[in-house]
Amino acid sequence: MSEVVVFTMQGCPHCKGVKDYLQEKGVEFNERDVLADEKAMADFRALGFRGTPVTVIDGTPVVGFDREKLDEALAAKE
Repeated sequence: MSEVVVFTMQGCPHCKGVKDYLQEKGVEFNERDVLADEKAMADFRALGFRGTPVTVIDGTPVVGFDREKLDEALAAKE
């Protein structure tokens, strides 16, 4: 299975949506809160992003809570 990282921040409703969606699909992921973790923020900014959520699936980023793009990225990496 793919490596899945979800960059989030506390209080972000779209972040919660992504996490809930991935959990419903049985996808394991590593959550990295960019406000609570300086290293997560540095990694997030190094990727060129400014807003959460960003889900990175084996190096492929999906910006926002886009079910179709999440499913495509997951399917491509299986």
